[in-house]
Amino acid sequence: MLGQPAPRHARMLMRYATAFPCCGPPGISPRMADVLLTDIDGTLVDSNALHAEAWRRTFEHFGIETDLAQMWSQIGKGGDQVIPIFVPKADQERLEESIKKFRKDIFHRDYMARIVAFSKSRELLQKVKHSGMQIVIASSSEKEDLGTYGKIVKMDDLIDEASSSADAENSKPEGDIFAAAMKKVNAKPAQCIALGDTPWDAQAARKCDVPTIGLTCGGWKRQDLLDAGCIEVWQDPADLLLHYEQSALARR
Repeated sequence: MLGQPAPRHARMLMRYATAFPCCGPPGISPRMADVLLTDIDGTLVDSNALHAEAWRRTFEHFGIETDLAQMWSQIGKGGDQVIPIFVPKADQERLEESIKKFRKDIFHRDYMARIVAFSKSRELLQKVKHSGMQIVIASSSEKEDLGTYGKIVKMDDLIDEASSSADAENSKPEGDIFAAAMKKVNAKPAQCIALGDTPWDAQAARKCDVPTIGLTCGGWKRQDLLDAGCIEVWQDPADLLLHYEQSALARR
């Protein structure tokens, strides 16, 4: 059943009993999170397959053979994490900047216009906002792309702050982006909850002591997200919105 915590992460849930008492022992006065730290790609917009194909084409251009499944499994990480997986170490320093530029150019030229928002992405953010929470983007995307995504989701009026690859020395699954996002609104981990679609989101958030709600619309299986540390998993923004009152976003 979607939305149920992973038993193997019971200790993790106990650590968040103050912020999410429904996951902890009875008798604690409940309160909800103050800040939602949300990913974009694969979470609010349907873009993971497009990113994977752009990376596959990029590596092909540089004589490195990969397939779509291999690339899809790395989406959610930044180029600093993806390139070392596929490029021989001896060539990384020489090729890294050229690879990043080529991928950026073809993604903007051939794929950006094809990105659409998942159903109910804006409505979910509206629900979160109306509950009194702040919303902060925590994405490995480039800063210049956040404005485009804002228009696609129609969410600019709902976002309080945003962090991107420009704010982090290391991209997901390192915790830099979530740390930067919290810093922008002066929030502590116990005040926050993350929303993402990949194991890399969950792993990065855990490194900052922030629990994560997972969505499978980015292409990962429910169990993969639970194994990575998600406290609950839903299908997509519409499913989370439909079950909002039963989710960690509304636990009081």
